[in-house]
Amino acid sequence: MKTLENWTPRRGVSVPCITVLDPDANVLEEDQRRLVRFLIQSGRGADILFAMGTNGEWNRLDAARRQRVIQVVTEEVRKQNPRLEQAGHPPVEVWAGVTAPSRRETLESIDFALEVGAHAAVIAPLAIEGVEDPVRFLRREVGDLLDARDRRLPFFLYDNAEIAAGPRGFLRTRWVKQCSRLDFVRGIKVTAPARRLGHYSKAARQFRDLGPFAIYFGNAPLIFDMMRPRHGAFSQLRDQWNRFLRHDMLPAGVVAGPANLLPREWQRAWQVSVAGDEERMEEMRRLFSRFRDACTFSRGRHTLAALKRGLLRIGVVSSDAVAPRTQALSAEEAERFDASFERLRGEIEATLPERWRSDPAEAAGT
Repeated sequence: MKTLENWTPRRGVSVPCITVLDPDANVLEEDQRRLVRFLIQSGRGADILFAMGTNGEWNRLDAARRQRVIQVVTEEVRKQNPRLEQAGHPPVEVWAGVTAPSRRETLESIDFALEVGAHAAVIAPLAIEGVEDPVRFLRREVGDLLDARDRRLPFFLYDNAEIAAGPRGFLRTRWVKQCSRLDFVRGIKVTAPARRLGHYSKAARQFRDLGPFAIYFGNAPLIFDMMRPRHGAFSQLRDQWNRFLRHDMLPAGVVAGPANLLPREWQRAWQVSVAGDEERMEEMRRLFSRFRDACTFSRGRHTLAALKRGLLRIGVVSSDAVAPRTQALSAEEAERFDASFERLRGEIEATLPERWRSDPAEAAGT
């Protein structure tokens, strides 16, 4: 059996990839490959590509489309990694989002991720219809599948109350503790307020006793508060965080949806945050706040549609279509976003060195 004995969680920037679709919600495979190359930025962008997460519209596409995206992203990363290593950069990992509406489809997704060679899997147990006991589901059904395949794939839990199947909220800390006892569960992505992250930091020592267990910020802007060295409004939670950081434990990385459009910029944000460089952390916070404002309209925030619009505008993809039930931009909103994004690009050019500005030409690749 393939074991995980020497496996360690990858640190850095995880980009939850958008799915490039045509107006009929079919996957544009070559565009998806172009996006992968753009996100990698020849080793200066993403450390991890998270395929078929929330930004991938997993719950709005059928199983065939979900699996095709995972396969395309994995194939393209496998193609690019030798070039990265030859240039002295670490390889990029692909984490497959295996969550599906039903237990059966989820297990099929796991089987598929094993087949195509994904580096890890991400699962949101509470988003699966009928899974009332996440621990039992992982221990029995997922564990039994891995045993039957005689393989082990690292799994990361995904805690996000917004995608739960019903009003079940967040994963309970005791569930996470119990899941961490499984040899294949190696961490968690938490999309939640700072206080929720604090709960995990308190429990982290127990997770570590059972082996490497990594926590990734899903609410990406929190790195600018939780990782800064000075005291402030988040002082108590930050003290807990820093106590564990000194043990080289937390956080392992950040999962940033806006990095679909700004991969190098988010890599810089992660690196200055790890370094505790407050001045540059504030610089990056200010730039990302501008992007957040650009995605906010009178009827709400539509970040996913705005990301696709931005990628179309800079020539990375040929379509900004969203999946059924995803809110698209109106013509007026698209025009407003275009203007705001161009201003932001100008500000980024005036603020950041060229090394840390994402280059659309990287999408061409080979």
